[in-house]
Amino acid sequence: MPRDVQDLTPQEVSQGVADGTMMIVDVREPREIEMERIAGSVFLPMSMFDPDQIPDPQGRRVVFSCASGIRSVTASELSQAGGLPYDAHLAGGLKAWKAAGLPVER
Repeated sequence: MPRDVQDLTPQEVSQGVADGTMMIVDVREPREIEMERIAGSVFLPMSMFDPDQIPDPQGRRVVFSCASGIRSVTASELSQAGGLPYDAHLAGGLKAWKAAGLPVER
């Protein structure tokens, strides 16, 4: 059963990472991550996704990210179904992040 997933803008996520209130969990696959990634993201590929493998966010809000915002919604729903309070994703994914002019590591 789908849960509520909050869409966060690239600007909101960038600010949250900068001020230490958010942690990005990137659910793209290794070949995608090798090409480019958001600095400081935690990687947990969707093909092996287990919400229990998400590191302790240490008080930060977990925000899922993928290429376009589809897998990240699924990751949030799976996490919530597993009893975790992770209800946010980067709307539009890495594509929106780059379109907003935000930096990526290559």
